[in-house]
Amino acid sequence: MEPSALQGKRTAGRPGSLENPEVRQDVPGHIIPILEREFEDFETEATKFLDGQTPENQFIGFRLKQGVYGQRQPGVQMIRVKLPFGGITPEQMDAFADAIEQYVPLNKGHITTRQNIQMHHIPLKDTTDVLRVLAPSGLSSREGCGNTVRNVTGDPWAGVCEDEVFDPTPYIGAYVRYFVRHPTTQLMPRKVKTAFTGTDEDRAITGIHDIAFLARERDGVRGFEVRLGGGTAIMPRIAPTLYDFVEAGNGDYLKVAEAVFRVFDRQDWLRVNRARARIKVLVDKVGIDEVRRMVDEELEGDWVAERNFDVDPILFVDDEEANAPAPLESYATPNGDLSEFERFCRSSVQPQRQAGFSTVQAHVYRGDLSPEQLRGLADIMRDYAGGYARTTVHQNLLLRWVRDEAVYEVWQRLSALGLGAAGADEVEDVVSCPGTDSCKLGITSSMGLNAAVRERVQAMEITDPLTRRVHIKMSGCPNGCSQHHIANIGFYGASIKVGEHTIPAYVAHIAGNYEGGEVVYGTRLKVRLAAKRVPDAVERWLRLYEADRLDGEAFNAFAARVGSKRFEDEVRDLALPIEFSLETMNTFIDWQRDAPFQVQRGEGECAV
Repeated sequence: MEPSALQGKRTAGRPGSLENPEVRQDVPGHIIPILEREFEDFETEATKFLDGQTPENQFIGFRLKQGVYGQRQPGVQMIRVKLPFGGITPEQMDAFADAIEQYVPLNKGHITTRQNIQMHHIPLKDTTDVLRVLAPSGLSSREGCGNTVRNVTGDPWAGVCEDEVFDPTPYIGAYVRYFVRHPTTQLMPRKVKTAFTGTDEDRAITGIHDIAFLARERDGVRGFEVRLGGGTAIMPRIAPTLYDFVEAGNGDYLKVAEAVFRVFDRQDWLRVNRARARIKVLVDKVGIDEVRRMVDEELEGDWVAERNFDVDPILFVDDEEANAPAPLESYATPNGDLSEFERFCRSSVQPQRQAGFSTVQAHVYRGDLSPEQLRGLADIMRDYAGGYARTTVHQNLLLRWVRDEAVYEVWQRLSALGLGAAGADEVEDVVSCPGTDSCKLGITSSMGLNAAVRERVQAMEITDPLTRRVHIKMSGCPNGCSQHHIANIGFYGASIKVGEHTIPAYVAHIAGNYEGGEVVYGTRLKVRLAAKRVPDAVERWLRLYEADRLDGEAFNAFAARVGSKRFEDEVRDLALPIEFSLETMNTFIDWQRDAPFQVQRGEGECAV
């Protein structure tokens, strides 16, 4: 019999124990039980490590389960706080602000492409204090890293969009609660990334996930199509369907997921090379039909009778509409030039299916938020959104339940925080991973390139609606944390050797897609561009598209028609060799750096 936490919600045991967590409420962010004893254990183990009593390789695995990740800079850590389906409360925004002000040298939190919030450059001795500051608000970093079930992503518009089969949010909450601290998922061959979507628009991008659940309904019964074995990095795969329909309300989707993880956990051959030990490698090796046979066989095991798959005690049930803001007596109205506000509305405001309410997307530059912005957003959430917001997979923040008549006031408040720019999810909303700012695996400064490309695109003053729909993403290495594979224009960090010198460089992908429920991996171009020349390449490709496309032709359709060689030819001169000299020295320095570039790539901890 597995620990009793797997059998549903319990109330026995001392506060802070696994059987009786101190925090577990059905409001966003209060999904993962907070266990005070884990902070005590972490503090004890961190002290032993710092005192030289525990070997580093032994401590790393313990640290990762608590969401504390090593950086390329020695002596400091990144803390990854999980936000299941991106849900966050105003009180949690304030808690992040407090923790960042006290302990984070860069004075910012970072929204990731998996809807987490990360904080960087924290000395190990301070990490327990950070976790203690966050915990009272319900925030948890438990299993944010390591070979565990990582943060579960979901559609930020779930529950308020028109095209939904049903809102998967309650079932996401149950999934998270079931598998956190689950004995089977503590040391699998590698991490598992999960996504849920309620619509075929698939804004959670299920196709790139290890396991994914797409809402389906049969004869009035709610369930999920289960997909398995997606992933990006150096071996991009689109997840095929494992089962067409698995019932949700009776917990079958949890049972199937656990069977998958048990099968995966026993594949010891995958542990030999942790860098390639993902579920997609298993699916690739034996095929989805054989994996289905293995899972079917696993579901016949004795372990099934030892579990309680009843989802009712662990469902995340929160009636957001009941907490939606009441109308105020009056609202500010626009006056003067409305063009900027109207442009913001076109890109960032969408009507909810609930009449009278809209979602408003705050455009967060590079996913970075200062304490002042976090607190300002918390106040906006309280005043205008019933307290509801969700982070997005594109590093923005979506305010929900904003009354239509309040949108102008919300835009004014966002603008005062530097978050009211139009263009969310459009061409200037460039997505990037942290790259060499903090990641051990980073080759190039993807955050620096993000700033340079965004500046160039803004300078182009693009007004064409089709060009504005182009998505640009870049990663600091081939692993793809920015999801560059599925961008219309994507880049990953590389280098070019010139004698004894090295140039920071990027390899481009063209015509990836994640919209409309279809995942397409972009075509890798056969040119390698110096980092300082990438903005020029982006401008040329966008201008080429505008000049040579057919009437109404979308970017990817244009790319398919003209072919990848046309894109390569457009930047052929930019890919020419560069000799080191005083005139070209800047090319040998990465974006937002002031020293000659060197490849300094350590061993990442994802595969530890």
